[in-house]
Amino acid sequence: MHALSIPTWIIHISSVIEWIAAIWFISLYGNVTNNRAWYGLSFAMLPALVSAMCACTWHYFDNDPNLEWLVTLQASMTLLGNFTLLAAAWLIFSNSKKQEESSES
Repeated sequence: MHALSIPTWIIHISSVIEWIAAIWFISLYGNVTNNRAWYGLSFAMLPALVSAMCACTWHYFDNDPNLEWLVTLQASMTLLGNFTLLAAAWLIFSNSKKQEESSES
């Protein structure tokens, strides 16, 4: 655990906790509003959470070269997460447009 300073560890761990809380609250919001698009956003956030957990795990083991595959997995999950978040944002946008059009009619 010598790879990162204590303040950096605090930031890493609190970011993961905040991301988990955000996923949970967005999921609750989707359920309360009965809007599946918001529930979809919470699901789309999972690859980014996996990416963050890969980074924390790799640093926890002092950037062990035997765990180099975690870096590749982290990059892959970041890429996948960017696309899933894009798709979820588009779904929320299109659903809001449909709701606006139906309320105007």
